[in-house]
Amino acid sequence: MLKTFSLGGIHPPENKFSAGKKIEALPIPTQVAIPIAQHIGAPAKPIVKKGDQVKVGTLIAESAGFVSANIHSSVSGTVAKIDDIVDASGYKKPAIIIDVEGDEWEETINKSADLIKEISAAPEEIIKKIAAAGIVGLGGATFPSHVKLSVPPGKTCDVLILNAVECEPYLTADHQLMMEKGEEIMVGTQILMKALNVDKAIIGIENNKKDAIAHLTKLATSYPGITIEPLKVQYPQGGEKQLIDACIKRQIPSGKLPIEVGAVVQNVGTTVAVYEAVQKNKPLFERVVTVTGKSVSKPSNFLTRIGTSINTLIEAAGGLPEDTGKIVGGGPMMGKALTTTEIPVTKGSSGVLIIKNEEAKRKKMQNCIKCGKCISACAMGLEPYLLMTVSQKGVWDRAEQEKIMDCIECGSCSYTCPSQRPLLDYIRLGKGKVGQIMRSRTK
Repeated sequence: MLKTFSLGGIHPPENKFSAGKKIEALPIPTQVAIPIAQHIGAPAKPIVKKGDQVKVGTLIAESAGFVSANIHSSVSGTVAKIDDIVDASGYKKPAIIIDVEGDEWEETINKSADLIKEISAAPEEIIKKIAAAGIVGLGGATFPSHVKLSVPPGKTCDVLILNAVECEPYLTADHQLMMEKGEEIMVGTQILMKALNVDKAIIGIENNKKDAIAHLTKLATSYPGITIEPLKVQYPQGGEKQLIDACIKRQIPSGKLPIEVGAVVQNVGTTVAVYEAVQKNKPLFERVVTVTGKSVSKPSNFLTRIGTSINTLIEAAGGLPEDTGKIVGGGPMMGKALTTTEIPVTKGSSGVLIIKNEEAKRKKMQNCIKCGKCISACAMGLEPYLLMTVSQKGVWDRAEQEKIMDCIECGSCSYTCPSQRPLLDYIRLGKGKVGQIMRSRTK
């Protein structure tokens, strides 16, 4: 019997068209636009100016606080300007724009393909290196990794859980990374275990990736303390709280973090970045991005330099299909529609999904029929129909009371609703308002 989380969940069609497609390095673009806010927390502070020369891996913006992350150049060339550009949110945000010249890397980066198994860095040094490299959660949440690894006083961690679930339909970047960078994942896991001072790590993988489960299970025999946990295919298995529930049956209290139950969760792509930072001195300036869709002629997994335009990725996957109705950054469940293809790839860009016109159109919203499907689907045990109603009416105290901030925005409620009600849209609106009210109380 495969393990899974205990509340709610759905099973949308998987549509993993790019599964098994080898990771392809995208050609280096002629210009990149690197946003200074690619992580949860304070935007980084630019430390370069127009006309400065940079190399691949040069620090171009410094972390502006504990919850923040360094930003490095993904290319070599000249800083053209620091200007506001439209990002995935649809709003204009500051970015460092670099004109590319050649491909010269910082001398400190070890570019060899050799696997370095021996971990010489001490735990504090590992965390410092991860912070210096600007590593954030690559599963989409982009929480700075050094913060997660800095266990607060009075708390203890006894298990590291690796999120290799990739439960979003269509996306395959993590799956392919497991197939091609298995050893790096194992060493990266050991590095994270050393940083946390734990002797136990669990890598949770959904059972639709049998080849990855077999491959990593075989490798894990040489790495003590690491076990592979095949999990039932059930969305949103990759949610942090759901993954902890599935793997170790511990429930995180409302409003609390995984460390409350002695666990730290890191994404499998983040783990590869940790290996590269600690063992190769390589900052986070590139990532694997899935480009896919039912009409895409060449669904692919691309190793992409941060700051590359989404347009470049779409062209590399065979161009924009004629029947395109919507372009989504991320997967269909939690991703957001993009306003333009000129936006840059960031650390949190896991995929580009091109949706056909007929599937992109919203159906007409009808009245709630009180069927309770949204409640059954909610993996957080909330009442989505009620949260939508109180958000519509602006009853923010009731929204807070009904635990709106616990919503993980997985979209299961909207997916199951037979009345096509935009439940998640209203809940997101409500979360924004309630979050503002809660923050204003602490000032």
